[in-house]
Amino acid sequence: MAVKGDPDSPVSKGLACVKGYNSVQALSGPDRIRRALVRRNGTLVEVPLSDALDLVARKLKETTQQHGKDSVALYGSAQWSITDAYVASKLFKGALGTNNIESSTRLFGASAMSGLQGSFGLDGAIGCYEDIEHADVIVLWDVNLSETDPVLFSRMLDRKRANPAVRIVDVATRTTRTSYACDHSLLHAPHAGLAVANAICNEIVARKWVQRDFVTQHVAFKQGKTDIGYGLTDGALVGDDATDASWDEYVRFLADYTPERAQELSGLSAASIRWLASLYGDPQRKVMSVWGREVNQDVRGTWLNNLLYNIHLLVGKVASPGNSPFATTGQPSGGCAVHDAGTLTQTLPRGVVQNEADRRRAAEIWGVPMERIAAQPTAPALSMFRQLETGDIRFLWIMATDPMISLPNLDRYRRAAAKGDRFIVVSEAYPTPTTDVADVVLPAAMWLEREGIYANAERRAQYFERLVAPPGDATGDAWQLIEVGRRLGFGNLFPYGPASHVQQIWEEYGRFHAEPPSALPPIAALRAQPGVMWPYVAGRETRWRYNTTTDPAADRAHGGFDFYGHADHRAWIWLRPYQPPAESPDKVYPSWLTTGAVLEQWGAGSMTQRIPALHHALPHAYVEINSDDARDLGIRNRETVRLVSRRGSVEIEARIDYRSQPPRGQLFAPWFDESRLVNRLTLDACCPLSGQPDAATCVVRLERLSAPGGP
Repeated sequence: MAVKGDPDSPVSKGLACVKGYNSVQALSGPDRIRRALVRRNGTLVEVPLSDALDLVARKLKETTQQHGKDSVALYGSAQWSITDAYVASKLFKGALGTNNIESSTRLFGASAMSGLQGSFGLDGAIGCYEDIEHADVIVLWDVNLSETDPVLFSRMLDRKRANPAVRIVDVATRTTRTSYACDHSLLHAPHAGLAVANAICNEIVARKWVQRDFVTQHVAFKQGKTDIGYGLTDGALVGDDATDASWDEYVRFLADYTPERAQELSGLSAASIRWLASLYGDPQRKVMSVWGREVNQDVRGTWLNNLLYNIHLLVGKVASPGNSPFATTGQPSGGCAVHDAGTLTQTLPRGVVQNEADRRRAAEIWGVPMERIAAQPTAPALSMFRQLETGDIRFLWIMATDPMISLPNLDRYRRAAAKGDRFIVVSEAYPTPTTDVADVVLPAAMWLEREGIYANAERRAQYFERLVAPPGDATGDAWQLIEVGRRLGFGNLFPYGPASHVQQIWEEYGRFHAEPPSALPPIAALRAQPGVMWPYVAGRETRWRYNTTTDPAADRAHGGFDFYGHADHRAWIWLRPYQPPAESPDKVYPSWLTTGAVLEQWGAGSMTQRIPALHHALPHAYVEINSDDARDLGIRNRETVRLVSRRGSVEIEARIDYRSQPPRGQLFAPWFDESRLVNRLTLDACCPLSGQPDAATCVVRLERLSAPGGP
């Protein structure tokens, strides 16, 4: 087997990244889990798959009977297909009656989701990747695309090669490989994006670059709660409680964010902020803004998403070719399958559990009493693991993700999962730190070994077929859920056949999206071409939403744009202030640590570390240190140092002048390495509006282990 890029794909245009080209090797690692495992006397032993599924169903039933329906939970994956996610939602919300279902998308894309909903009323991208080919300026907001999304970044570089007048601007916290390929690189302090974005809006207003006709016809101004905390305690998501504001109130709000004040808060010069504003304000330039995990993983991630949309709305550069504010997540499906299909605690396959009409629709399609679908969300991801810690959750099924390496403040949640009266089920392809705490391990089929449908960050649904047989008893996530649902007595809810279940589930899921704002393509259309963008109406896909010339759901009665996600058919500009981070450098912990991804490794590394070429290229995590800081501390390249935070410590290799150059006082470390658990250091604060952890930044102390002049 081998992989090549699909030349017909409108996304990759025939390219793949180094992980994609080598991906098939991940199917056949020597330690692949081929049989079900059950823990007996402290040791995982092989059992028939049917016996393991019987045990999972029995423990689910016993736990709900003894401790109530909210004592069981499912934590799924941003890698899930729509098939997987839909069945998971139906089993837990429709059959078991608990909203205790979450996924790792909460860690990567939840603030992008809540930002879209706050600004436009609906999740799902406004524009598409094709905006790259139309844009005159591309502003990258703290996203290292050359390593996290290299195929997407190659399209940007191609755009610049075709038109040398195009400018790519890197606005980031460190100098990266992406910075080197951009025309301009502007550095600011971690968490300072709020101040910078508000200052850009201040300058746009001051210079009279606002597109007043667009704003008057299509925009409303809103204020939300400001005293929302940092998500450090268990509890539900905070509601925004939007109230109306006026243009004059917004202008007075922006008066506090002059470029000079933003310079004090961010370290980015006032001149650079004014120059950025001029790019957005120039009526002759089409501007695309792109951001990702680093923006979203912030205690005010939702707010920063809103502010980036504010910039585009003020100048009317939205929902048209080349004018696109665009959030990415770094996941192969964009994590979209998960929240599209209802596998966050507050979501249904369409709508939210708090809305009676949405629950009624779900109950009708699923064939369950509406009263069974709980009307209130329960525990977003970090709260789910905190409830595992307290014992409110006793049974947890983890599928296709590795939270025992990916969660922030990791040691806390590893201790919670290891408690003796908790029952942990893990569906996985390889041994991981998460299977280490499992009572049952179910062998999982990987993507080429099953059939399914993904939906990427530009709303593109793409069908993939099974190409090879899974090893041993390995089975797809959706089918494992179906088998357990049938064992629990819900066979009538899962009348799917092994060979036809993907088509049956897609058709059932499509009933949730029968109206134009979210209409889905039939599976025949997906099988006939490499991806189709929704909304899909009358055989036509939608590239730019809310634009009345390109979106069939948009009503021309509202003019050139119809922001139908909100009842007032307007996009909302939010008054979002700068607030300090949950923790800041001090005398004891003087350095910022930022974390992120690298080119060769993906996620927690459980797949890519088993690909020899990728493992040998980058076998271990490291910490990058500013060269001047390293000299002051006497630290040499590649010596072992210790990083210490308020939550833990890790010994790790130092790298100086390596792939990136952090500014003075900052460090960077990737978190893929299970032998160097960087997330022991990170803080489990989160954005209270989205529940997304602020796992990308924390404060640490850097310690040299050997004396100066030593080895």
